[in-house]
Amino acid sequence: MDKTDIPGTFNAVGPVNETNMTRIWNKHKQTNTPLKRKVLVGMSGGVDSSVAAALLVKEGYQVAGGFIKNWSDTKDLWTGECEWRGERRDAMRVAAQLGIPLLTFDFEEQYRARVLERLFEGYENGITPNPDVLCNEEIKFGLFYEAARKAGFDFIATGHYARVARNKNKRAHLLRGIDASKDQSYFLYRIHPEALAHALFPIGEYKKTDVRKIAEELKLPTANKPDSQGICFIGKIDFKDFLRKRIESKPGTIVDSEGKIIGEHDGLDTYTIGQRQGMGVSAGGHAWYIAAKDEKKNELIVVPNREHPLLCKKELNVEDLHWLNPLPEDGVVDVVVRYHAKAIRANVQLNKTAHVLFQEPVWAPAPGQSAVFYNGDECLGGGTISEDSI
Repeated sequence: MDKTDIPGTFNAVGPVNETNMTRIWNKHKQTNTPLKRKVLVGMSGGVDSSVAAALLVKEGYQVAGGFIKNWSDTKDLWTGECEWRGERRDAMRVAAQLGIPLLTFDFEEQYRARVLERLFEGYENGITPNPDVLCNEEIKFGLFYEAARKAGFDFIATGHYARVARNKNKRAHLLRGIDASKDQSYFLYRIHPEALAHALFPIGEYKKTDVRKIAEELKLPTANKPDSQGICFIGKIDFKDFLRKRIESKPGTIVDSEGKIIGEHDGLDTYTIGQRQGMGVSAGGHAWYIAAKDEKKNELIVVPNREHPLLCKKELNVEDLHWLNPLPEDGVVDVVVRYHAKAIRANVQLNKTAHVLFQEPVWAPAPGQSAVFYNGDECLGGGTISEDSI
């Protein structure tokens, strides 16, 4: 077993510390001119982060790649190998082609404590947390950012489809990515303003098709690699089985809006508001949508059509607020209640929480999910949809 297989934070010359970083950069400086500021790029082994790194190299930055190991339980169906090893191998191949060092950061213990524990806790309490939001807050723009700054990097960069702008006072503003179909600013609203001020999103100015073309033109090893699926850093898994490793099944009844029993569920924790498939309900010969959960009765309440009043809300309460920049004075913003959902104009009234009054009904907001506030293309911040909203 070589050092790169040992759990921990390692690179080709040993543990990451200031002495080793100095040695890496002194060697790297000899072959990279003109020099710009140092950037640590989060390289996941996918095409987006690969192109992000390539663009920064092309611009003349002093670039290093950083592979984050957060999860080692998921194995590839065909090889039986832990998927993170294959992902890191791809990141190493790209880094080698670009002529940059690749560092590995082992945050698995912290990921379990800061992301998965909060995920399980939320589902146990009947809400639907967003692991990608938690992961960006705690890991990519938390621990990874802190490690980068401690090691002397000026910026971190990722392959997110988002943009950052800085005004004359150097205050950072998070903007939507150019590609509306891929924009990921929704998942970034909880990062700390200081981290945003030191963040670069190189592919935020590009459409996904252009990113693929750049990767192909540069002959990057990840050019034709499929996009990742599933939970951040864990991948595509059977989510119900994943929850059952921690949360005991509590079967109950599925009822329609009038209280008529039309089926059974195996635990409210595995369902979310707006869900259409996976309930096993065929009554009436049409699709059913989950509209609510009754924790006291252990009932899942479903409705027969997407436009049902129980699925459409004119107001919400949003708690656990996080701000990147202030609301406009009139409090009128666009609000997105789930990834890729339509942005709905609303008035936000602030107290300890935010009371959101929509100008038109918003569809299927789910407690635990994020409500994110936008002023035009700028993401101002957001919070968690409260259980008392539904």
